[in-house]
Amino acid sequence: MNAVPVEPNLEMDEPAASVAPGDGAPSDDGAPSISMVIPALNEAENLVETIPQAIAVLEEMQVDYEVIVVDDGSRDGTREVMRQLCATYPHLRSIRLRRNAGKATALTIGFDLAKNDVFVMMDADGQDEPREIPGLVAKLDEGFDLVTGRRATRHDRFLKRHTSQIYNATTSWVSGVPGRDFNSGLKVLRREVAESVDIYGELHRYLPVLAAWSGFAVTEVEVEHHPRLHGKTKYGIARFWRGFFDLGTVKFITSYNRRPFHLFGGFGIFSALIGTALLVWMFVRHVMGLPVGDHPALITGVLFEVVAVQFLSFGLLGELLVYLITTRGGNRPIPPTEEARGVRVP
Repeated sequence: MNAVPVEPNLEMDEPAASVAPGDGAPSDDGAPSISMVIPALNEAENLVETIPQAIAVLEEMQVDYEVIVVDDGSRDGTREVMRQLCATYPHLRSIRLRRNAGKATALTIGFDLAKNDVFVMMDADGQDEPREIPGLVAKLDEGFDLVTGRRATRHDRFLKRHTSQIYNATTSWVSGVPGRDFNSGLKVLRREVAESVDIYGELHRYLPVLAAWSGFAVTEVEVEHHPRLHGKTKYGIARFWRGFFDLGTVKFITSYNRRPFHLFGGFGIFSALIGTALLVWMFVRHVMGLPVGDHPALITGVLFEVVAVQFLSFGLLGELLVYLITTRGGNRPIPPTEEARGVRVP
């Protein structure tokens, strides 16, 4: 991901004497080094419980680790809570945003500041089970790049559970990426995934889709899920509708970002066919001596033809932009990685 400037958008609330983050090097036994990123918005009561639990699990794993909490503009005393926790746990870092920027931005900042080779995402509300982390990390050894914790039994409100089922089923069908819990807050991913996938707005919920489109191997593992510890959820019913708008964005950038004319041109041809059919009908009526000038189909046909020209123009302009970007910046949307090289025989 692109680097995010530290000033003036965020503040680091970490006592220098008590912070000892991991250096990014694997442990002596070959275990991966882990950076846990926890976005938090008004979760002071929950952080007091979730942070010690998460650190206890990481200590048991005996790996080089760091925990980064990104305070997303909280107004409930989270800053003071994190200062106390940082004084207790040397591997804990607290990053405070001066205003609420959204979960995607908080995650991006956390990823940019992380130093290790495996990233763990976890929510701060206590619903994710930290004891599931070792199993998710171990799944990476099977060749996967991103592992999502699929919540086996969700402890959420009735409406949220069922709208989420519709959302997940639709996402899987539209994107072609198999999955049943795309928006789970508990995920494990390699550094390469975070560096290759840009998330903004609310696209964090489509991280598995974007990673799969970028060529990474993604999977899900069933995990335990708990009721929220304290407070209320930060998301309402509007999240459901915003999710489908974002799905349209993801579908566009994953399927048509290099061929926009295929999308807009398709809409343009469809609109042109409807307009042509209506105008031919009006021409036939005119030949037959029937009135045409005040017929609504005449205006409708002309409108469809105008819309068709606009769609085709959008598609051509999009193709022109893609051409300029690829010719100036190189046509390598997916960075290649060299896996092996033959040994030259003298």
